[in-house]
Amino acid sequence: MNPNASLPASPRLTRRLVLLSLAFLGLASAVFVVRRPLMMSAPRCMAGRWHGCFDTFNGVVLMTLVTVPLAALVVCALALRRRAVGVTSAWRLSLAEVGMVHGTVPFLWLTMMPGAGAGTVPARVSLVPLRDLLTMGVLGIVGNLLVFAALGFFAPMRFAAPASVPRIVALGAGCSVLVETAQYVLRLDRVSSVDDVLVNATGAVLAALASRRWWRTAAEAESASGRPRPTPTPAG
Repeated sequence: MNPNASLPASPRLTRRLVLLSLAFLGLASAVFVVRRPLMMSAPRCMAGRWHGCFDTFNGVVLMTLVTVPLAALVVCALALRRRAVGVTSAWRLSLAEVGMVHGTVPFLWLTMMPGAGAGTVPARVSLVPLRDLLTMGVLGIVGNLLVFAALGFFAPMRFAAPASVPRIVALGAGCSVLVETAQYVLRLDRVSSVDDVLVNATGAVLAALASRRWWRTAAEAESASGRPRPTPTPAG
C-alpha cells in the first residue's frame, strides 16, 4: 500500500476548511454589525407573533438566521439518505436543494410584503430602464442583487438544465418578472420596475459564476438517473 496515496486530498481538505471558516467568520461579522436591529424583533419572533416579526425586515432576517442550524440538519439527513442508496455527489445535491429554498424564500417574502397603502393606492409600473436604479440606494441595490442569488448559485449545482450563463439570466429574469407581476396584480403598494428585474437577474448571474466549478453536467445527471449513455454510431 502506498502511504502517500492520500496526500493530494489533504491540501484540498485544508482549502475547504479555510473557505468554510472564512464564510462563517463573514456571517458572524455581518450578524454582529446588525445585531441591535435584529434583537429588536427577537421578543416578538420568539413569541410567534405575526406583527412585528414576520411582517418586518428585521424579523424575517432574524428568523432566517435562526433556522440555519435546522437547514444544516436537513442537508445532512438528505445527504446521508442519498449516500445510503449510492447516489453520487450526495452532499452537493442536498446542499443545493436546501440552499435554494432557504436562501430564496425569505427574500421573496420580503419583496411581497405589502406597503402602507396596499389595496388602496393604484398599482404602479416603471418600464424605463435605469431610471429607478439611481433612487434605490446602496442598500436597495444590494438587496435586489441577493433576491435570486441563492437560486443562481445553487440551481446549476442541482440541475444540469440551467447550467449556462444565458439560462441563468433567463431564470433570474423570469422569476423576477413573476414577482413584479404579482406585486402589480395584488396592489401591494410597490413599484413594479424593470430595474428590479435587471438587478435581480444580475445577482443571479454573479452568484452562478461564483459556483461555476461545481455546476452539474449533463453526464452527471444522466449517470444519476441510471440511464445508459447512447452508443455513437460509427461513420460509414
